Amino acid sequence: MARYLERADNLARLLDVNLKLLPDMVDLEADEINRHWVPIIESTGDEESFKKLHPEINGQAVMEFMMFQPENPNSIISTISAARENARMVRDQITAELWEEINRIYLFLRSPRARELWNSSAFELLERVRGSSLLLQGLDAATVVHDEGWHFMQVGRFLERADKTTRFLDLRWRSFTADERVKDVGQVAALEWGAILRSCSAWDMYKTQHSSRVDPSLVAELLIFAPEFPRSVRYCAEQADRALRVISGSAVGRYAHDAERISGKLVAELQFGTLDEVLIIGLHEYLDRLQIQFNDIGDALFQTYIFQPFNLPTDEQWQQQQQQ
Repeated sequence: MARYLERADNLARLLDVNLKLLPDMVDLEADEINRHWVPIIESTGDEESFKKLHPEINGQAVMEFMMFQPENPNSIISTISAARENARMVRDQITAELWEEINRIYLFLRSPRARELWNSSAFELLERVRGSSLLLQGLDAATVVHDEGWHFMQVGRFLERADKTTRFLDLRWRSFTADERVKDVGQVAALEWGAILRSCSAWDMYKTQHSSRVDPSLVAELLIFAPEFPRSVRYCAEQADRALRVISGSAVGRYAHDAERISGKLVAELQFGTLDEVLIIGLHEYLDRLQIQFNDIGDALFQTYIFQPFNLPTDEQWQQQQQQ
């Protein structure tokens, strides 16, 4: 549930920022503007699904695919629907306030009013999704008991957030290599790097630390290694690892299962890693490796806690139970 809600929030951020970039690209040819939308589909890994539904890539098709297309399992309406279904299944373990807000945004997105708002002002609809996401995070923190279930929610939320941060950053990997660390980027590149910061709500923090001059290396360093920024990969990995250890009771430096082993190793790499080491590997390759590790943590988590074998008692065990 938490992971689906976080995914909807991140998709809304990505679409909102890219829409706001379009007025700065009025001088570009139509083909160049359409190519601007290609990395968005690539970042979610839905290229094949998109091609089956839309013969060509353009802004309108991408927006429809990412917002309302039910055939796309990663569209905003699909992820909100999946989050609501998961919330319904654990209705007795979450608060009325949390359930009502999930239900409210779900019903709104499926209503004609959402489509009308989309047609008149896509920005307002995306802002509605983002606002609901922030409200849900506040309700989660303030109304849900911080027990084992709550810590599972934190693992899901921070794994999804870390994954999406790497995918946003991966949108610009082609212009960032170890041999060519661009300091004076062109106007269009600066706008695109700035858009990545804004999609992660990192623009204000970046300006505070480095002024408004966009340096790709500083952007990458902030989004990967910043220890106190709540959307950096390192921060998210540390929070997910902490929640895992609360669930199992494992001490730092030890692990109870594969999810904690992979998570602990990842956190150590991020705490002591540097951007120079990333560039030796290659930004794109490094981000791919991070995404694989996030998936491995999620798979190991399910194997440990969810996919438990169901063994019926033997006749002898049944008899012993009856006697007891």
